[in-house]
Amino acid sequence: MTRITVLAVTCLIASGLSVANAQTADSQKRPHIIFVMADDMGWGQTGYRNHPVLKTPNLDLMAANGLRLERFYAGCCVCSPTRASVLTGRSPVRSGVLTHGYALRHQEKTIAQALKAAGYVTGHFGKWHLNGLRGPGVPILAEDTYGPGHFGFDEWVSVTNFFEVDPLMSRQGKFEQMEGDSSEVAMAEAIKFLEKHKDGDKPMFAVVWFGTPHAPFKALDDDKTPFGNLTADSENHYGELVAMDRSIGTLRSALREMKIADDTLFVFCSDNGGLPRIEPDTVGGLRGKKGSVYEGGLRVPAIIEWPSMIQPRISSYPACTTDLFPTVADLLGLPEDVFVKPLDGVSLTPLLADDIGPREQPIGFRFQKQGAWVDNDWKLVATHRGQRNKFELYNLKDDPHEQKDLSQAQPERLAKLQEAYQAWDTGVQASYAGDDYAAGKLTESDPEPHFWTIDPRYKKYLPEWKDRWEYRSHIQKALKN
Repeated sequence: MTRITVLAVTCLIASGLSVANAQTADSQKRPHIIFVMADDMGWGQTGYRNHPVLKTPNLDLMAANGLRLERFYAGCCVCSPTRASVLTGRSPVRSGVLTHGYALRHQEKTIAQALKAAGYVTGHFGKWHLNGLRGPGVPILAEDTYGPGHFGFDEWVSVTNFFEVDPLMSRQGKFEQMEGDSSEVAMAEAIKFLEKHKDGDKPMFAVVWFGTPHAPFKALDDDKTPFGNLTADSENHYGELVAMDRSIGTLRSALREMKIADDTLFVFCSDNGGLPRIEPDTVGGLRGKKGSVYEGGLRVPAIIEWPSMIQPRISSYPACTTDLFPTVADLLGLPEDVFVKPLDGVSLTPLLADDIGPREQPIGFRFQKQGAWVDNDWKLVATHRGQRNKFELYNLKDDPHEQKDLSQAQPERLAKLQEAYQAWDTGVQASYAGDDYAAGKLTESDPEPHFWTIDPRYKKYLPEWKDRWEYRSHIQKALKN
């Protein structure tokens, strides 16, 4: 973009108009968009947050040059639901993705579908985990109707779930044996996609979902060497993050070499809070870990970099993965019918230009028997969702570690937040039942989540894969049964 265009677009963002309007006037292409997401990386696991052993020089550079979001929330405290929230802008329960291994409903509308219809070329690389399959990541089958290609991705090199060093992946249904660290493998494929299409007439949308640092942990020898004094799991866990950070640097360098960095909106985040039993701590001292609706299970590292548009700074504005689709739609001026409504996310477009006031729409969470409601500085926690008088109340500004329950001291505020949360929860339940869809109901049953080792479509591959270290124990168990 020219300097004049950047100034014009910044003014339009501040006034709530779309970037597409400014760029059309200057005959500029719309921005390329890249979403990158770690798998089980905690809020405290970056160098810029002064982690005691982990260094993340490339994420640190990205944070220093972009918008560092200190109160960014995953859409859920486990992985598949958060992935659904990224794609739809909605609470994952609305879209039928209740926990890990659930499939995204065909009746949902995704950001990839919206961008493809708007003229983008789209690609997915890495972990998918929205096709109803559990167990370590295996290549997605060409005939899988819940794979990336059925949700708007033109090209994909993907696996069903978490994946490790030297992964076996699927290139649009064709299996390929890859070599190297899993993050670098996925990123290399994404960069090939960008190089392939950078000179074309379509802007690019790439989604890179790592399998790092999800268990089982297996890092390259050089990457885990600095952590040799830790337990084996912690050593490999942090070694995987070293490689993941390096892949971020590879992407940032590639964007600059391709001369498209200034015109690329690049978002990095994690899919849920950090893991327990990893030392040093993964969540920066927050309460809770993955699977919990306390801050440590939901708050994740997040950075948005767009060199021509975003002035480097740190923001404490509460934001969420559900905001990504609405933000992109707002920037591009996409029509409202690209969404299934109601949305739970809001556009962060004004935040890209400057700090803004309090968030008008609270962020709701629902996972199994837990629930949470984040309304700026205040947070309601339900540890036994559905039961009255089982709510905790925290002021996150004064008590970021959620140590002092104010539910007894602030009964009026508790009642107000509880009423708002329960109204939202009732609406989410109606969405889950299918009320939001054009038909007013579910037109097909949700697939039952299951392990791929008992899926008839994968049966023929079990003998071939039984000696692969990442599959061995799962296949042995299936064959015994």
